[in-house]
Amino acid sequence: MSRRRPDLSELETSIGHVFKDREALTRALTHISAAPPGALRRDSYQRLEFLGDRVLGLVVADMLMRAFPDAPEGELSRRLADLVRRETCTEIAGEWGVGPHLRIGGGEAVAGVRRNATILADVCESIVGAVYLDGGFEAARAVVERAFGTRLAAPRRPLRDAKTQLQEWAQARGKKAPTYRTVERSGPDHAPRFIIEVDVEDVVGARGEGASKRDAEQAAARAMMAREGISAEDANV
Repeated sequence: MSRRRPDLSELETSIGHVFKDREALTRALTHISAAPPGALRRDSYQRLEFLGDRVLGLVVADMLMRAFPDAPEGELSRRLADLVRRETCTEIAGEWGVGPHLRIGGGEAVAGVRRNATILADVCESIVGAVYLDGGFEAARAVVERAFGTRLAAPRRPLRDAKTQLQEWAQARGKKAPTYRTVERSGPDHAPRFIIEVDVEDVVGARGEGASKRDAEQAAARAMMAREGISAEDANV
């Protein structure tokens, strides 16, 4: 006996949009493996994903412009990238409860597609695209603001890493970019440890340790910033 497909009205409630054309939503949920034999890619979510990605970016960019009226372009760009990244879209798809509604070919279902983070992120964007086609820009805006709005003020990742912040701080004061050198490498090849020293003109060097050169450089930059009392805000001054 085949399992009854969940009622799409439940998903519409989660998304916050009732479709006039349910076919748009159905297509947004259709993996290429479930498209009819000989069908074009337009019968799966892929084209809607392309559209939804652009609509999502525009709406979130507008949200950021209004929420942070004094933020420079660089900060807005970093916030935008954080909000529309694949991991966030995957989380939104999970909150909507998309998984059980996906239309997937038999072989693909066995492979765990309903829990595949990449596919869930793509479908999140395809749903935004479907809402745009079904209800227009304002309908899509409402869906995106409802889903992404709570994440607006609290980026999941630091907007800039320590090396970037330290470099911006140095350059803002007319100094050369920080330089990094390996002081020590220890441990076996499969588990190395690095000690890196960062130098900035007219500033005493600072050291950091990590399992890779990148981690050690970040640690060194953080150590210098902490010792010199450099905050993220100072990097922009």
